[in-house]
Parts: sequence; structure tokens; C-alpha cells
Amino acid sequence: MKKQFISCAFACFMLSQNANAQTQQKMTVDELFSLVESGSRELKMQKSGVDVAARGIEEAKSRRLPDVNASLSVSYNGNVLMTDRDFGNAKGFTQPHFGNSFALEAQQVVYAGGAIDAGVRLAELQKEMSENTVSLTRNQQRFIAVGQYLDLYKISNGIKVYDSNISLTEKLIADISSKQSQGMALKNDVTRYELQMEQLKLGKRKLEDQRSILNHQLCNTLGLKDVVVEPVMDLETFAAVDLSEQDLQTAASASSPLIRQSSIGMQIADQQLKLAKSELLPKVAIVAADNFTGPFNYDIPPIDNNFNIWYIGVGVKYSLSSLFKGNKSIRKAKEQVRQSHDTHAVSHERVNNNMQQAYTMHQQAFAELRTQQKSVELANQNYKVVNNRYLNQLALVTDMVDASNIKLNAELQEVNAQINIAYTYYNIMYVAGNIK
Repeated sequence: MKKQFISCAFACFMLSQNANAQTQQKMTVDELFSLVESGSRELKMQKSGVDVAARGIEEAKSRRLPDVNASLSVSYNGNVLMTDRDFGNAKGFTQPHFGNSFALEAQQVVYAGGAIDAGVRLAELQKEMSENTVSLTRNQQRFIAVGQYLDLYKISNGIKVYDSNISLTEKLIADISSKQSQGMALKNDVTRYELQMEQLKLGKRKLEDQRSILNHQLCNTLGLKDVVVEPVMDLETFAAVDLSEQDLQTAASASSPLIRQSSIGMQIADQQLKLAKSELLPKVAIVAADNFTGPFNYDIPPIDNNFNIWYIGVGVKYSLSSLFKGNKSIRKAKEQVRQSHDTHAVSHERVNNNMQQAYTMHQQAFAELRTQQKSVELANQNYKVVNNRYLNQLALVTDMVDASNIKLNAELQEVNAQINIAYTYYNIMYVAGNIK
């Protein structure tokens, strides 16, 4: 007995410590989505990708600027030695020992076959793709979070149902125990309900454990610590929303990140085709250079003077290898364009199918709720009838246990059906890419 008392006291202490370590926080769906925006690590990572893509646009635009190179050197020059071709008749000449050289070269591309403009547009499209990836990730993270949130809500309501049935069972045990003391019931009747009570407590414990697991996962999604999330939402608002499948399909085609992603992919493929074609065209640039050097070493003896030479002109560059290499690159780029169009069509089809399925499941959820509401009504009527019959000794205790189980299951299913309507609604918004 002493060991049991110590164990019980220790368990109570640990539970109280755990309760004190975690804070209860009521949370609406709007607050949930706000925390997803600020706490999701994956979303932060995708947002940083947008910044990288923005720098890529700046880099691509910088290719329109001129290329300027400068060089400066100072040297010590040794004396000149001159010989015949057979290395005979050697003669030495003294030359100025201090040498200097300064060169400045500039080049401005005026025509590159459209490669620079295509490169800039490609960088802009990559930024749009990064922004769309943020929208896609935001949509996914919100759906994951709201799924965990609704599961948590479902379990919390299930625990309330268990608490209600536990209270009811306690009352029945007290009534039957009273009848037993009056000789109107058997000890076995009390035992059966005590067994029923243990099953109810075990069911409640399992739900509490599931709630703890889900709460931990949700807090990780939101970037929270030591918080017990208490969902707060009005389920009736979802029943009042009037949705049309055709309107939903139209909205999904316009706002789905998946469709937007494939659309940007088509534009990227078009720009890559332009880049491939630009390889077959010449590159034209304005060039200018200035060279200030001394001494002049190409005379014997060397002349100890500085010389400045400059020029300006037009340069044309053409890669002859592109005549037999470029066509292969163009054919590959054209295949990528066709593939991107096929991918876009598949994305439309996939979103259309997903929306039709989501809408159908949403309508099914309403039908399920109506069925479960009727089941609860019938289960309560059945329980009252069986309870009255049992109190009048016209029914067995097993009949009461069955009626209690039917009532519990019907109430749990009704709660699940109500929350399932909210889940299917958010699933529709997820498919449309507009979950909020």
C-alpha cells in the first residue's frame, strides 16, 4: 500500500508539472494561418528562394552593360642580346631599364541574336516560378495545419462525448448499487457497468494520447513550443456556404498554383528555345581600346619614349561550330516546348479531377451529417426506452450496455461528421489554391 501511494503521488506530481509546463491557447483558423506564415520553416525556405531569383534578374540585366578591362604593369628591362641565326656574332645593346604599360579596353554588345533579352526574361520567369512555389507551399502548409487542427478539434469533442457518457455510467452504477443494496439487482449487474466504465476510461485515454501526438505535430508546423492548442471555430458557418461546382472549377483554373506552375514552365521553355536559336546568329559589339606603353622595344637600339595607341571600331563574332551543333540544341528546345504544353494540359486535367472529387466529397459530408444526426436522435430514444425498461426490471443489463454503446458511437460519429464538413470545405479551397 505504501509503494502504491508513493507511485500515485509521483504520477500526480509529474502530471501537474507537465500541465504547468504547457499553456492552453485558444486558436481560430485565421490565427492558425497567421502562425503558419510566420512559423513554417519550409515556407521561409521558399521565400528566400524568391530573393535569390530577384538577384538573378539583376545579374541577367547587367549583361547589357559594357565590359571594361584595365591592366597596369611596371617592369625592369634587361639589356638586349642579338646574335646571328647560328648564334654567332653576338652583340649587346643597352636599353632603358624602366618599363611601363597601361591598357584600357571596352566592349559594348549591340546585338546578340536576342540572347540577352531572352536571358533577362528567363530570369524574370524563374522569379515568378519561385513566387508561385511560395504560394504552392503556403497552400500545402495551411492545408496540413488545418487538417491537424480539425483532427485535434475532432478528438477534443470526442473526449467531451466520453466525459458525458462516463458521467452517465457513474449515475447508472450508483442507481444499480442502490438497487442491489435493496435486493432488487445482482452484484453481477454492478460488475458489468464497472467493466463498461473501464472501457470508457480507456477509450478516453486513447483519445487524450492521440490529442497529445497531434498537438505536438501541429506545434512543430506552427513553430510553437509548450502550447496546448484549443481549436475555436463555428461549424455552422460551413453549412451555410453555397458552392457551385462550375464556379469552383473556374476559380481553380484561374488560381491553382499547379496550373500556374505549368503555365510558367511553358514560358520558360519558349525562352530557352529563343536562346538556342540565338546561337545561330552573329554577335555584334562596339569595341574601343587605349594602350599607353614605354619604352619602344621594337627598334635597335630601343627608344626610351612612351607611346600611346588607341582605336575604336565594330566587332563581329560568329561561331562556325553552331552550324552543326546549334540545330541539335534547337530540336531539343522544341521538344521541351511541346512537353511543357503537354504538362500544362495534364495539370488542368488533374486539377479538374481533384476539384470534382473534392466537391463530391463535400456534398457527401452533408449527407453523412444528416444521417448521423438522425442516428443520434434514434440512439437517444432507444437509450431512454431501454433505461426505463431496465429500471422497471423489464430489460437485462446487457441490453443497457448495448444501448449505451450505440448512443456513444452515434454521438462520436455525429461530431466527426460535423468536422468532416469543415475538412472537405478546406480541401476544396486547397485544390483551388485559395485556402484561407
